[in-house]
Amino acid sequence: MKVLIAGGGTGGHVYPGIAVAEEIRRTHPDSEVLFVGTRRGLEAQAVPEAGFRIRYVMTRGFPRRAWWRWPWALVSNILGIVQALWLVGSEKPDVVLGTGGYVSGPVSLAARLLGRPLILQEQNSVPGLANRWLAQIADEVHLSFIEARSYFRRRDHLRVSGNPIRAYILSGDRAQAMQEFGLTAGRPTVFVFGGSRGAHRINEAALDAMRRLKGRVDVQFILQTGRQDFEAVKASVEQEQLPARVLPFLRRIHMAYAVADLVVCRSGAMTLAEIAACGTPAILVPYPHAAHDHQVVNASNLVDRGAAAMVLDRELTGERLANEVAHWLSDRQALSRMSANARTFARPDAAERIVRSLERWSQGRRAAAAAPTEEASD
Repeated sequence: MKVLIAGGGTGGHVYPGIAVAEEIRRTHPDSEVLFVGTRRGLEAQAVPEAGFRIRYVMTRGFPRRAWWRWPWALVSNILGIVQALWLVGSEKPDVVLGTGGYVSGPVSLAARLLGRPLILQEQNSVPGLANRWLAQIADEVHLSFIEARSYFRRRDHLRVSGNPIRAYILSGDRAQAMQEFGLTAGRPTVFVFGGSRGAHRINEAALDAMRRLKGRVDVQFILQTGRQDFEAVKASVEQEQLPARVLPFLRRIHMAYAVADLVVCRSGAMTLAEIAACGTPAILVPYPHAAHDHQVVNASNLVDRGAAAMVLDRELTGERLANEVAHWLSDRQALSRMSANARTFARPDAAERIVRSLERWSQGRRAAAAAPTEEASD
């Protein structure tokens, strides 16, 4: 089986594809997986690090607030479609999986034009416009939230499989993580992060909350700031002797999940899939500029199930965050209930389900391709 996976830009589109690719490698070691992305996206670094081959096409989004850039975006995407047609035609995959991001559009369209089975994976509770359109021509669409079904005109090919997470996410060891981060055993730990690039609002609120909690609540923090805020936040923590380990980026995020009693984070779909699988209680701060406010909808799905708490970005202050952290850490039974409820939301077999689908469509295509040869030989 040869699988082409198209998706990129942010971790939310890249890591589901890598999770599926790793499941293919585990269960079908003789198969071949090829990624398609852009040189500007996270995939350019993350995919080779995961041990997979990647090729690039040109593509750009149409910025909603900068319409004067649309002509260049249009030209880029036309070139991207031509490149995608050549790439799919030359690589001849048995099946194509689109996981979202700008690159997914041209490659998915090329797959359909060249007669390759097209499978889509939608991470969010509110699907993006590209996936809503591509779903009309796809053979199968895998959803992470059942609530997303209502956004698709065609529904006979929708499957609720969950968001595929990488297997290592569940492999963290709490005792080892304590040593790795230089934390104090027995002290509650809060892991704060705003995604792979960090979030300035969350960083500011976390710093202020730590100041307010210092000497009042026995707690320690892991704070992933992103590269832009790292130096300033680290300097403040060291100067004020705040109980925190500050990092610009966490490649071993599974260790932070393993040691965290509580997480403060955005509510991107992949983040929610990871904290649900780990059963980590969370205070969610949805990104306020997400398309169609989908991060609020994502978060509400967990909050309504008693699996997380939510603080809107406009309401986030150091005082509010300090009060939330103090409240949840003081009620261990509530944290335990939140953890149990989060696990009921998890779909740890999502990657396995999608791989079975890819295998089925791959076998179907190969059987169909072989049929004329068999008839000719009779």
